Amino acid sequence: MSHTDVSGLTQLGAKTDMPASPEAAVLEKVPATNSDMNFVVRFTAPEFTSLCPMTGQPDFAHIVIDYIPDGWLVESKALKLFLTSFRNHGAFHEDCTLYIARRLMELLNPKWLRIGAYWYPRGGIPIDVFWQSGEPPKGVWLPEQGVPTYRGRG
Repeated sequence: MSHTDVSGLTQLGAKTDMPASPEAAVLEKVPATNSDMNFVVRFTAPEFTSLCPMTGQPDFAHIVIDYIPDGWLVESKALKLFLTSFRNHGAFHEDCTLYIARRLMELLNPKWLRIGAYWYPRGGIPIDVFWQSGEPPKGVWLPEQGVPTYRGRG
């Protein structure tokens, strides 16, 4: 078993303030020591928050990110700070979701990535946003995201 070189990371193991915006957030990566194998990495953010760009009111989502590394893993503290940076950021659901996907694609250049953003209702209508980079490699075990569609009380 090899150890991952984390010497270039700036946030791991240090007190780090929340970024002022998603654009200011620093995403970091570490080498994937098993990138010769196709395996899925899943991050689940069940309490994602951003702001409506029109009203300034908070919006909430359950976000699931799945990817198959090709040389790099996203450093989890940096990802958490990046996702938290949306808390005071005004953007539509679609823009938040696709911005997250773009940043991760640029950082990691993974073999495959998908994001499911299950937004809670705004004006009585939930808006879910889904994106993936293409077909996943054949033979990879890819569990369902497991987030049910929204249903009201009862």
